[in-house]
Amino acid sequence: MANTTNFSVRMDSDIKQQCENLYGELGVNLTTAINVFLRQSLRAGGFPFDVRLERPNKETVAAMLEAERIARDPGVKRYSDVEEALRELKR
Repeated sequence: MANTTNFSVRMDSDIKQQCENLYGELGVNLTTAINVFLRQSLRAGGFPFDVRLERPNKETVAAMLEAERIARDPGVKRYSDVEEALRELKR
């Protein structure tokens, strides 16, 4: 028999319940799911999935910079509401 140990984890009770429900539908309990995660971590040499900060692509960055420039430009036409802007577009 494998040498086992216990450990405690603090987590949001709602997240725990949701995970117990999810893994229960898969036929395993939370302990088994955590063990699967840990074994996969060992195989992968780290997290068994990408962990990264989402960074916007070049087009999104360009659009954000353009929006900031427009917001600061006093010469840009302003509209009081969406209907006014739509009327202008229909001309």
